[in-house]
Amino acid sequence: MTTSSMKDVARAAGVSVGTVSNVLNRPEAVAEETKRRVQAAIAKLGYVRNDSARQLRAGRSRNVAIVVLDVANPFFTDVVRGAEPLVDSAGGVVTVCDSGEDVRREQRQLEILEEQRVLGLLITPVDDSSTERLERLTDHDIPVVLVDRGAGLHPHCSVAVDDVHGGRLAARHLVERGHTSIAYIGGPLSISQVSDRLAGCREVCEEAGARLEAFTSVSLNVAGGRQAVEQMLRLPSPPTAVFCANDLVALGALQGLTMHGVKVPEECAIVGYDDIDFAAAAAVPLSSVRQPRAQLGRTAAQLLFEEIAEGKGHTHRNVVFQPELVARASTDVEL
Repeated sequence: MTTSSMKDVARAAGVSVGTVSNVLNRPEAVAEETKRRVQAAIAKLGYVRNDSARQLRAGRSRNVAIVVLDVANPFFTDVVRGAEPLVDSAGGVVTVCDSGEDVRREQRQLEILEEQRVLGLLITPVDDSSTERLERLTDHDIPVVLVDRGAGLHPHCSVAVDDVHGGRLAARHLVERGHTSIAYIGGPLSISQVSDRLAGCREVCEEAGARLEAFTSVSLNVAGGRQAVEQMLRLPSPPTAVFCANDLVALGALQGLTMHGVKVPEECAIVGYDDIDFAAAAAVPLSSVRQPRAQLGRTAAQLLFEEIAEGKGHTHRNVVFQPELVARASTDVEL
């Protein structure tokens, strides 16, 4: 099948190539009758403009890239959904990259996105090793916004949730139900959200004199939670409550406990984190620390387009939301 060119459209409409370009890019500058002839020729020939070539000439794509830790985690799906309407209204499109919690994979993705000169980047970094690469992007006028991660020393805008406070909420909820032995499941600790949630949990346990056992999950998914519970149950005296770094890990913990005949919440309570839809829909509905998932994505996109519009005069902003605990059946027993 032969692909029509802009020259073919111009010839069919009896206009110049420049006029066709104006119809596509600046239609307000073209007379209505001429515009109709060009549009009719485009429809007849089935012409599709080469946007890649146009972006190459302009030195910038219309893609906003979002790099997440795990595309299978509904938390990140909701973050993307929050960002997408703003990107769409700005005439752009979202490209989602899954780092898989793998630093090398993340670095490779950032290299490619830099080469493509994306319009901007929203990212939940695996750890701080990407700092230099992210600064290279901003040096090439590609704004970067950190998502679900505080900026710390990073020279970027960021949107995050107070995860230390979230850890406190979860632990306090369990302590108030009489638990004096709590397990924390999440990993790797190089992911700041994981370590911050543990820090908040540890604060409350120390204040209450509760025993805390920390288990590093292989990954932040169902399998990771299930494997960590296997380790926990080998202890001579397993904890009576589990706080998990996210809801997928909590669902895995629920599976593992059920497989070993441990009743939830009668023999072991569970609290997750994120409050994804699956938390409420679990066989035993999970208590969870809720994050404003869509709002994180929406705010990150707003900050990104503010920086694009303001250019060098932009002042970075770091937005921190407060989490809230949603109590359900998985903790609905007092010891």
